[in-house]
Amino acid sequence: MTHTYFITGFPGFLARRLLNQLITDHKSMIDHIYLLVLPHLEKSATHDIHQFCKQNHLDEKMVTVVPGDITKQGLGIDTQLSDHLAQSVTHVFHLAAIYDLAVPESVAWEVNVKGTSHMNDWIQQLSKLKRYIYFSTAYVAGKREGRIYEHELDCGQSFKNHYEQTKYEAEKMVDLLKGVVPTTIIRPGIVKGDAETGQTIKFDGLYFMLNFLDSMRHLPIIPYLGDGEAEGNFVPADYVIKATSYLAIASVGEGKTYHLTDPNPYRMHDIYRMLCAFYLGRTPRGKIPLPLAKVGLSARFIRKWLKTEQEALDYFSFQASFDSSEAVKDLADSGVSCPDLKETLQPMIDFYRCYKDDYTKHIDMT
Repeated sequence: MTHTYFITGFPGFLARRLLNQLITDHKSMIDHIYLLVLPHLEKSATHDIHQFCKQNHLDEKMVTVVPGDITKQGLGIDTQLSDHLAQSVTHVFHLAAIYDLAVPESVAWEVNVKGTSHMNDWIQQLSKLKRYIYFSTAYVAGKREGRIYEHELDCGQSFKNHYEQTKYEAEKMVDLLKGVVPTTIIRPGIVKGDAETGQTIKFDGLYFMLNFLDSMRHLPIIPYLGDGEAEGNFVPADYVIKATSYLAIASVGEGKTYHLTDPNPYRMHDIYRMLCAFYLGRTPRGKIPLPLAKVGLSARFIRKWLKTEQEALDYFSFQASFDSSEAVKDLADSGVSCPDLKETLQPMIDFYRCYKDDYTKHIDMT
């Protein structure tokens, strides 16, 4: 039986890569792919798909750009098209979300929670649905510390920011569907660029450290940020996407929640030291206490100078360790595994050097 895929979040970084990976891995099984795109992005997305199909020698009729909006009932999709999708879509990949750590609460709830509620309603109308794949985050764990397992979700935790809380609320709703529709929940760690090319479209997450180091490069001493004893769980985008492409189709993935996290993570102290060595050829000395660093980043002009969000510092101190045993076990026969972070840093830094002055790749510091 052929598959028909429906992907939200295009033309976002992960959605773009997922489209390519699904075609690479499952082309012979695919009948059609639909990409939900915000109406104001329809024209540019259509152009992107034209170029994508041309470069990959694909029939453009295989991919359809669908204007819509997850914050609207029925996803804002044309009624006639929605009726057609209800009779044809077999796999739904829900990636659309607000990922910014500093996102305002109202925006995060509108997109991450309300939007996912609309997605949940919509997918239950799909008569041929074989799998609903929801992209969450390992950080639905919030401020929990200690060992955190894939089967755990509601443990009475509080949260570091609105992003974490709204992704948690959304995942709770999706988790309830496991008894109704075949569901797979993907919880990545903090996603960075491609392991081999370093390619990314936004300098956030781990790149905040590079922004900080770049801003401090002329100082005689570059200090550490806090003690850095917390684990830094950074994973390359290609690992997340390859693992998702496999787990979303394989029967073993049905009804599961997976931590696509680094099973052998480094401490933040060691990651910072490696970045400083790879990027600047220097070794950090001394230490800025995290509370003092957070006070500094409370000033907008300092955030803009350092190109670093204040909220990013929270991840230097929480002692959370993400167990990924289920993901490692179920990926054992796929040939997909998370690479050693150290081995991916040079391509990441090379890409950063090339594009660090491209303002479109940086987060707007408000």
